[in-house]
Amino acid sequence: MSEERASIVRTPDRTGLTTDEKIGSLFQPDSLLSAQYFETLRRKTLVEPEKRLMLAVLEDGINCFQENLRAQDVRRSRLFQDAEAWIVELDGDWVFSFENVCEALDINPAYVRQGLLRWRENKLSKHPEPRSSQRKKMAG
Repeated sequence: MSEERASIVRTPDRTGLTTDEKIGSLFQPDSLLSAQYFETLRRKTLVEPEKRLMLAVLEDGINCFQENLRAQDVRRSRLFQDAEAWIVELDGDWVFSFENVCEALDINPAYVRQGLLRWRENKLSKHPEPRSSQRKKMAG
């Protein structure tokens, strides 16, 4: 039984990757840019105006989250905070909540949320705040 299982794990499929390689790729950074993803999604049967609007809302929310991560001015910092709150809200019952928008577009909201939060942590850990920003926070 274990020999049979071992051969299944090491057998390449149509993509040429073994199961081990596929599983390992789950833990690799995603090299697909959000712009590439949204362009692909936009090209797929998004004919309904409501879905196009929802895609625009999702795209704008993600852009606000990513582009304003380290914002220093009040306006951009507020954009980041609003986008972050929208993304992490779990029980949003309004039509344009993050969960409802993702589900209407056949996207797994938990997966996208986890990816965005992981992206944020990676960015913050790779590029710590400049010392002057840390001093301002400590003084404030």
